[in-house]
Amino acid sequence: MGTQIQDLRLSEEDFRGERFKDHKKDLKGNNDLLVLTQPKCIYEIHRNYLLAGADFVETNTFSGTTIAQADYAAEAIVYELNKVAAEIARDACRDVLKETPDRPRFVCGAIGPTNRTCSISPSVDNPSFRNVTFDELVEAYTEQVRGLLDGGSDVLLVETIFDTLNAKAALFAIDTLFDEGIYERVPLFVSGTIVDQSGRTLSGQTGEAFITSVAHTEPLAIGLNCALGADQMRPFIQSMSNFTSSKVICYPNAGLPNTFGEYDESPETMAANVSGFAREGLVNILGGCCGTTPAHIKAIYEACKDFEPRVPGPDVRSKKLVLSGLEPLIYDDSSNFLNIGERCNVAGSRKFARHIINDQYEEALAIAREQVENGGQVIDINMDEGMLDGVAAMTKFLNLISTEPDVAKVPIMVDSSNFAVVEAGLKCVQGKCIVNSISLKEGEEDFLKKARLIKRYGAAMVVMAFDEEGQAVDRHE
Repeated sequence: MGTQIQDLRLSEEDFRGERFKDHKKDLKGNNDLLVLTQPKCIYEIHRNYLLAGADFVETNTFSGTTIAQADYAAEAIVYELNKVAAEIARDACRDVLKETPDRPRFVCGAIGPTNRTCSISPSVDNPSFRNVTFDELVEAYTEQVRGLLDGGSDVLLVETIFDTLNAKAALFAIDTLFDEGIYERVPLFVSGTIVDQSGRTLSGQTGEAFITSVAHTEPLAIGLNCALGADQMRPFIQSMSNFTSSKVICYPNAGLPNTFGEYDESPETMAANVSGFAREGLVNILGGCCGTTPAHIKAIYEACKDFEPRVPGPDVRSKKLVLSGLEPLIYDDSSNFLNIGERCNVAGSRKFARHIINDQYEEALAIAREQVENGGQVIDINMDEGMLDGVAAMTKFLNLISTEPDVAKVPIMVDSSNFAVVEAGLKCVQGKCIVNSISLKEGEEDFLKKARLIKRYGAAMVVMAFDEEGQAVDRHE
């Protein structure tokens, strides 16, 4: 979509149209706005991709959140923008279906990462600072998703994920909307972005850790897009294909950008590169991201149409505990004891408590680092101390941990008897962590409410054998 819009060479006046001719900020470059000011152009782009052989088209809503649209002072039109974008894509699918009735076509509601990151500080001087919160992301994504669903999206696509915590906020918003019963559930596609040959996202996760972090949403398809060409993406798609029981989606760029930021890989070359993915049974859905034109999609379709799709393997989670920090941790019956570092607990370590109470977070962070160096496979964090604001302390410390790869590589155990503190922790961790703990002490209704919420955040949990009558004394109780 972006490549095709760029080729239109639209002016500031084209972006503004009649409706926004007096808007207070420049609008050129706000591609999402074109669904309102140049809808025929967007319709034709969708139609051209569909006629080239695409089964899915994405809505023109990559930046369709209040957070991203704030750059253009266009927050007020976000719902409308997403709804209309989905309707335009829906119209294109309907019209092409009339011409090719043997092939159904589908609208993917595109949900981009925003221009902010929840796991990384924008300030080198203040690593615990964030310019966006999990709750702000959830609110922004909720409005976007409402518009996409009301406009008729068949699938929701959370894409170009460079920070998994942002994606978890989007998925949290989606699940909340579905759980409220306002909308019928639609399939989810989730696509991350590996930024270089390290095989990691911008926020540091490996592909396997990324899958683990979002697997609780049971996406129909999970995979990678953008940043790399097919050649560079291949080993990472193979690793992810081996690790997930979901279908695998892959839509790389048309090679790597040249010095002018343009993409030179020809349709024939790109099709030859991605056809290997299909031939070897690595993927179920193939497409293209930056630099891919309808000609690229046609070439990919022709090169891959006769291959059988990947057959997903068994779910590793069915028999194993799978957690993640920046890297995955797999635990099963054949594993030894799981070593959990307990020294970042204000109730269990006077030294750690003293550092936290005195606002000596760098010294407290050194304790976490030492535990990992000494073999800790999970780090327990507890801030339950009468002199502390537990929510603030948990948030600050976990934000700091996310800036330390040597610590953040292992999963986190969020430990508190105060569920508000537990939630504060879950809003700061991009990996799949453990909640310690919940019980039936407050009754079944309270237990189920908390358990469902923990699942929505994507965490595992420890369940204590307590109910309203006290602690169980044997396994039958």
